[in-house]
Amino acid sequence: MDTSDNCQLSTINYQLNKTLLVILGPTGVGKTNISLRLAEHFGCPIVSSDSRQFYRELKIGTAAPTDEELSRVKHYFIGSHSIFDEYNAGQYEQDAIQLLDELFLVHDVVMLVGGSMMYIDAVCNGMDNIPTVDAETRTFWQQQFAANGLEFIQNELKRLDHKHFEEVDQQNPKRILHALEICSMTGKPYSDLRTGERKQRNFNILKVGLNRPRPELYDRINARVEEMMTEGLLHEAEQFFQYRHLNTLNTVGYKELYEYMNGNWTLDFAVNMIKQDSRRYAKRQLTWFNRDKEIQWFEPTNEDEVIEFVNNKIYK
Repeated sequence: MDTSDNCQLSTINYQLNKTLLVILGPTGVGKTNISLRLAEHFGCPIVSSDSRQFYRELKIGTAAPTDEELSRVKHYFIGSHSIFDEYNAGQYEQDAIQLLDELFLVHDVVMLVGGSMMYIDAVCNGMDNIPTVDAETRTFWQQQFAANGLEFIQNELKRLDHKHFEEVDQQNPKRILHALEICSMTGKPYSDLRTGERKQRNFNILKVGLNRPRPELYDRINARVEEMMTEGLLHEAEQFFQYRHLNTLNTVGYKELYEYMNGNWTLDFAVNMIKQDSRRYAKRQLTWFNRDKEIQWFEPTNEDEVIEFVNNKIYK
């Protein structure tokens, strides 16, 4: 074994003593405040796993950390991309793991904070080797969706991959279109390419979930939508109205306002739909997270209890 092999093994063994502290939970639960306190307590940076906060143009509608919050703790993947960039969970896995390798040379603990289920899984478990979709295939299916609607692409996915059709969120055109793109490119069902095999990571993973009683969570979500509107969400959405066809803007808080701008809904109805869609998203997040038995759950107000739990796990 040469010197470079010894160096590589040394790095791997060194990082096995490192811990990725994952703070996850539904939208609106209060991840930001407790993650800032935890990061300050452990003297560590925060890597965002909120896929919407990657986009620098979308600050209000994604509840991105404020400048003051960003100044308290070093953050990564906040405003790191443009809405015009093509970016997915597979690319995020590669970028995040490379970043963690660098951060763990300096820190014993690094925090991963967010609620984007696939992006958290990408870092913790790894993604299947799904090919990158070419522009021609993506354009074809977007045109099919624009011309024929949601029911058409639902039926196409049901025809091409019945198994994935039964598993996917059938009201989410972005997820359906992605599966159809992969089916078209590979000639195979998307579900055949999803092995679900977990990749080995050279660091420990500790998962802390945050949740509140459902009525309280929904009240917080409703209040946050009202606050976003006061802060200028409508103006933020208006700036990118001409780009509303982008996948990055087909998301809660923007797609509803574009229905209003297109003359299909009143503003009050659009705001109420943002609240409803946000609550539905929170419910889907919790359904996803509840499958993971590695998550230890807390209420966000129990900061001291979370710190004690993490201390006991990391420094036992």
